Amino acid sequence: MNDNILKNKKITIMGLGLFGGGAGLARFLVRRGARLIVTDLKTEAQLASSLTTLDGLPLEFHLGGHRETDFKDVDMVMVNPAVPKDSKFLQIARENNVPLETEMNLFFKMCRAAILGVTGTKGKSTTTALIGEMLRCQGRKVWVGGNIGLGYSLLERVDEIGLDDLVVLELSSFQLEDLGQLKMSPHVCIVTNVAPNHLDRHGTYAEYIEAKKNVIRFQNPGDYCILNLDDQELRKWPSETKAKIFWFSTRDAVKRGTFLENGNVHMRLGEGGPGEVVVSCLPDVKLPGAHNVANILAASCAAFLVGARREHIDKALRGFSGLEHRLEFVCDREGVHYYNDSIATTSESAIAGLVAFKGPVVLIAGGYDKGTPFDGFAEECAKHTKCVILIGKTAQKIGELIVKARGRRDIPEILYAPSLEDAVRSAVNVSQGGDTVLLSPACASYDMFVNFEDRGRQFKALAKGLDVAGQPRV
Repeated sequence: MNDNILKNKKITIMGLGLFGGGAGLARFLVRRGARLIVTDLKTEAQLASSLTTLDGLPLEFHLGGHRETDFKDVDMVMVNPAVPKDSKFLQIARENNVPLETEMNLFFKMCRAAILGVTGTKGKSTTTALIGEMLRCQGRKVWVGGNIGLGYSLLERVDEIGLDDLVVLELSSFQLEDLGQLKMSPHVCIVTNVAPNHLDRHGTYAEYIEAKKNVIRFQNPGDYCILNLDDQELRKWPSETKAKIFWFSTRDAVKRGTFLENGNVHMRLGEGGPGEVVVSCLPDVKLPGAHNVANILAASCAAFLVGARREHIDKALRGFSGLEHRLEFVCDREGVHYYNDSIATTSESAIAGLVAFKGPVVLIAGGYDKGTPFDGFAEECAKHTKCVILIGKTAQKIGELIVKARGRRDIPEILYAPSLEDAVRSAVNVSQGGDTVLLSPACASYDMFVNFEDRGRQFKALAKGLDVAGQPRV
C-alpha cells in the first residue's frame, strides 16, 4: 500500500479505546501526514489513560458522543473492531461514499513479513505468546501483536518489520470479520477451538463461526492451517481452505501435526516429511491446566513449521510461566493460593481454569452478559467448587443455574457480592489453608470495570490485602 494515500487526508478514528490500538493508530496516521478527528462514546475522563499517550499531537477530539459530520465530510473512517456493524454512523459513512478501514486491515496491507495468525474462543493469547517465545529462541526476529492486549499497535512499527521477519498476531472474531473484506488470510493459521462467544455482537453462533473462518478462508496452497482435532466444529473446517492441514490433539496420535505420547510433544509432518520428531517434554512446563497442553501443542506445531526445532521449543517452554490475567498466580495468603484468570470471559475458558486445580476452589465469577449460555459452566461449578461468589449482571442467572445443578446438596455455597472488593472479602472469610481462590468470571467485564485487565489488576491488589488502587488498607 502506498503511504502517500494517507497524506493530507481527513480521517476520522471511530473509537479510541483503552487497549492502546486506537492511540497507536492515531500516532501512525499523524506521522503519515493525515489530518485526524478522534471520536468516542466514552468521555475524556474515561479515556484519560489513552489520551495521555497522545499529548502534543495535532488531533481534534469529539468525545462523549459522535457527530454526523465526522462521518460525512471526511476522506476515510478508521473503525475500532468493537464498533457494531449496524452503527448508524457507519451507515452515514456508507451513504456518503466514505471508505471504512480498520487498523488490522491496514496492517495486513502494509506488512511485508509473513504473518502467523492465531484465533479461537480461548487459548489464543497464550498460544500467540508461546509461538513468539519459541521463534525468539530460534533467533528469528519476531513481532507479536494484534488482540493480545500488549498496549500498542504493530502498525506503528510496520516500517521496521523486514521481509525476512515473522509476525505473530492474535486475531479476534471482530478483526476477522473485517479482514474478510480484504480476502486475505495469514500464511500460517492456528485455530485453538470454537465455542459460542460474542453473540451479543454477531447475533448467532453460526455468524460467529463464519467470522472466525476468515482466518483460513483465503489461504493459498503454500500456506499452513493448524486445527484442533479434539474440537468437533473444527473437524469440519478443512474444506474451507486451500492450505496444507495440520492437526493437534491431546487425545489421539495424528497423521500430520502434534500430539502427546508418554508426556512428550510429538511432531509428524506426514507423507514426505522426516518422520516423527519429539519436540518437547511436558514435565518441565510451568503452565497449569490441561487446556494449556493444547496451547503448547498448537504453538509447537506452528513454530516447527516455520523453522524452530526441539532445542528452541524446549527452551521457550521451560522459561514461559504464562501471561498476566491468564491463570496467573497472585499470592499465597495464610496458606490460601490466589489466582487471577480475568481473561476468562466465556464459560468454556472459565471451566478450563476451574478444572486446572485439584484442591478446594473458591470461585469468583459473573459480570457483563454477552448472551451466551451458562448451563455447562454451572454444572462444572457444582462439581469442582466449595463456594461460588457471584458479581455483576449475570450473578442471579448463574446462581440459579448452580442451585439447579447441585440439587439437594449444600455445596457449593453460593454468595452474592455487590463489588469485587466485597467478593474478595467474602473469599477470605470462607477459604482456609490449602484452598484456591480463583477469579475466573466466565463473563466480560464492562458492567463494572474498564476491561478485563482492570478487573484482574483490582483483584490482584485486593488479594494481596491492598485496596483497588493498590494502596495498603488502613
